[in-house]
Amino acid sequence: MEIEVSRKNKKIRIPAKRVSLFGKFSGLMFRTKNTANLLFEFNKRTGTAIHSFFVFFPFLAVWLDDKNKILEFKIVKPFTAFIKPAKLFNKLLEMPFNEKNMEKINFFVVKSSTRFHPSSVKRKI
Repeated sequence: MEIEVSRKNKKIRIPAKRVSLFGKFSGLMFRTKNTANLLFEFNKRTGTAIHSFFVFFPFLAVWLDDKNKILEFKIVKPFTAFIKPAKLFNKLLEMPFNEKNMEKINFFVVKSSTRFHPSSVKRKI
């Protein structure tokens, strides 16, 4: 499926896989960075925190309202214990940092002339 999200009066379509109930617990854990983007949908607004234990690559977490408007986004590094948005949300999109997501991630994180490249995010252990 594809989800259309909006930010500052601009829209972008992002391919994503809806996660099952079990998928809501595992998310990107134990997957490779070339896995599909994951879409978590909740029945009502929530403020649930996430973690990136056993996720071996950075990813972009994008919190959305029920109309797919972007509320907040954050670059999440591997093995981070607690990530929580400031606002309640209806959906969460997890986008691994990889070549196929480069253009879409730039839609969120680019400021002026800087561009994201997957190799620019290093993992520190």
